[in-house]
Amino acid sequence: MASFLHALGRASFRRRWLVLALWTVLLAGLGAAAAAWSGPASTKLSIPGTEAQQAMDALATEFPAATGGSGNIVVEDPVPGALTTETGQQTLAALQAEAEQLPEVAAVLGPEQTGEISRNGTIAVLRVQFTKPVDELDPATKDAFETVGAGLVRDGLTIAHGGDIATGEPDVGSTEGIGVLIATAVLAITLGSLVAAGMTLLTALIGVAAGMFGIIALSGIVPLNATTPILALMLGLAVGIDYSLFITSRYRHNLLEGMAGDEAAGRAVGTAGSAVVFAGSTVIIALAGLSVVGIDFLTKMGLAAAFTVAVAVVVSLTLSPALLSLAGRKALPRALRTDEAARRALDAEESPRLLGHRWAEFVTHHRILAIVSVLAVLGTAAVPALSMQTALTDPGHSADGAPDRVTFDLITKGFGVGSNGPLLVTVRADDPADLPARTAAVTAELTSTEGVAAVSPPQTSPGGQLSLLTVIPTTGPSDDATAELVDTIRQRASSGTGATVQVTGFTAIGIDISDKLAAAMPRYLLLVVGLSFILLIVVFRSILVPLKATLGFLLTIAATFGLTVAVFQWGWLADTVGLDVPGPLMSFLPILMIGILFGLAMDYEVFLVSRMREDFVHGASAREATVSGFG
Repeated sequence: MASFLHALGRASFRRRWLVLALWTVLLAGLGAAAAAWSGPASTKLSIPGTEAQQAMDALATEFPAATGGSGNIVVEDPVPGALTTETGQQTLAALQAEAEQLPEVAAVLGPEQTGEISRNGTIAVLRVQFTKPVDELDPATKDAFETVGAGLVRDGLTIAHGGDIATGEPDVGSTEGIGVLIATAVLAITLGSLVAAGMTLLTALIGVAAGMFGIIALSGIVPLNATTPILALMLGLAVGIDYSLFITSRYRHNLLEGMAGDEAAGRAVGTAGSAVVFAGSTVIIALAGLSVVGIDFLTKMGLAAAFTVAVAVVVSLTLSPALLSLAGRKALPRALRTDEAARRALDAEESPRLLGHRWAEFVTHHRILAIVSVLAVLGTAAVPALSMQTALTDPGHSADGAPDRVTFDLITKGFGVGSNGPLLVTVRADDPADLPARTAAVTAELTSTEGVAAVSPPQTSPGGQLSLLTVIPTTGPSDDATAELVDTIRQRASSGTGATVQVTGFTAIGIDISDKLAAAMPRYLLLVVGLSFILLIVVFRSILVPLKATLGFLLTIAATFGLTVAVFQWGWLADTVGLDVPGPLMSFLPILMIGILFGLAMDYEVFLVSRMREDFVHGASAREATVSGFG
């Protein structure tokens, strides 16, 4: 492979205008395809094979009105009994009438229908049901929902909007833009050349643009979740800068050794480029491996990010040498462009006074102490991971003052935290004539179940085949007790009533997702670790190096989980990271962290050990190669 990459690097350097023209045409074509074929982002969660998803699919078929998007409008008047007075009732009636005028509304249920007015008459809730799922609603409908009641607000009256319609889509590119600016500054300082820094960043951005355009174009054919391009953008930018930086750094080193430009580029792509190929392969394996989890949107997210990383690899191997050809010796700092300065720089690279060499010498000399210290520190950091809890996050963990958090807190204040995460219970009888009796039996069973605060009157599907009950738990949506309640309902209600009972709704879907992800975690770990272990054996022709890399990764993951639990679940240093309410980790976070961290950990493992092995093959002792390669 090194010979092929060497030839590729030299060819790209010599035929720079052809390479630049090909990438320009490809980028323009992908951009045009993205503009022509892009589709809307989806926020829908589909978890095949779970009870919650089966029940939701049945509702979509037999009771479609119950599966549309929903919103909550919460009114608070701090004066006791204010909302039960004539003035308060008029305010609620006007609010309901205004909500009924919204486009795509199926129904608006006021407090007189739902009973959702607090005992002291200060808080009331209106439930708005839409005709379509949230991701299919017109954006204008969402904007209009947020303004309902704006003209009714007066001194002391609070009107808040929440529910799944109020959930915004993630913003693509805002924080990443800050990252690009920081990366530019770091590269300019590190490389000592604005030309080299600019080319490194330009290569990464072109790779990210090509990958993103391809993903956006695909979204018109395959529905993609709103978070899919964010992960692809983040990882594409990260590895794109890395890969281009390593090739540029080796090219500069080769120039200092007196090589001609084309040979310097060929050697850079043949050596550092080989590390880029294998490092990129480990990242791709880790991301594509998300497919084994069996969750559709997670599969698409992993494959999209893997595609972007693959593009970054190809761009770095071809476009980097072409751009370096344009720069020539300007890729070096101005002070190093003479032969005498180049010799001094090469001597300085081998100087034992450099921090990298001093650190590597210290660690290799005190290797037992270093190993024990690392194990002790990371092992201690990993301890909190033993108590890790996961759930789909709810608005109760949003920032103070956020609209959905205000709504969540008001509903909790007026009706209890469980009202923020109702469970939808479907009841089906073999004979439709038995449905009313079966539903009554299920209602009685639910009412007597510990952890149930209330059970709504049943709604029957238009075809009379299915009844729908809304169950309000006494605990919050992400509480462990709520997950236990869902299990209890599934076991007791069906067995004790003779009916087919299923539990669904956002809270139940979140519980099933957490269970499915937890079950898939060992399988995913085994896949990515096993495949990458084999790949590293091929790269380094060693067993101990891949074994060390794998064990180091597992320790890194454990420590990362432990620190994440300590901060975000336990609340340590919560103020430092702007966390208002600690709570369970997002269900998808652990498995995504494994994919990202595994890919990047192996990335840097390959870069470091490749250079060490290169020096070892050229005659250095094992310890000398370790020190020089690290430096």
